[in-house]
Amino acid sequence: MNKRQPEIYVSTDIEADGPIPGPHSMLSIGSAAYLPDKTLIATYSANLKTLIGAKSDPNTMRWWSQFPEAWNACRREPRSPEEVMPEYVAWVQSLPGKPIFVGWPASWDFMWVYWYITRFTGQRPFSEFALDIRSYAMGMRKSEFCKTGKHYLPKRWFDELPHTHVALDDALVQGALFCNMLTENTTGID
Repeated sequence: MNKRQPEIYVSTDIEADGPIPGPHSMLSIGSAAYLPDKTLIATYSANLKTLIGAKSDPNTMRWWSQFPEAWNACRREPRSPEEVMPEYVAWVQSLPGKPIFVGWPASWDFMWVYWYITRFTGQRPFSEFALDIRSYAMGMRKSEFCKTGKHYLPKRWFDELPHTHVALDDALVQGALFCNMLTENTTGID
């Protein structure tokens, strides 16, 4: 008998010094692994050294200048991507179920994580799948995408957690938000 693995929702946030991986660098990664009932089962966080030959994007660095505490946090004790990404893949693979990447926006965070994982490990623990929280909200709310920004969403979906632009903090915020939405969507509460 083949028993299906439970889904583990791996809410992930990254911080970077530019708009795309390769020419620019991922500075920090934070992931929070949740069961569907919002039980937090594990977290992962690391700061990364910049890529050899990569350069910071001036526009991105202007954005960072607004958040000096978050900038300092993501530059504390950085390690090489060659060390961090195999460790991260091992962490994902150790989760007790099928890992599902979750992000806000998934198109941003997954692009970076997928590029770094395949570049530095050759593996794909999430396959090519990423669940976008805002798109999920669009489906739940039966609304246009432009009306699914966080200020449009019901307050009951948000836990009182700080959005700090520190990768793990933001991954925890997003994971709790997604689990609250998932519970409401699957139990029929409206």
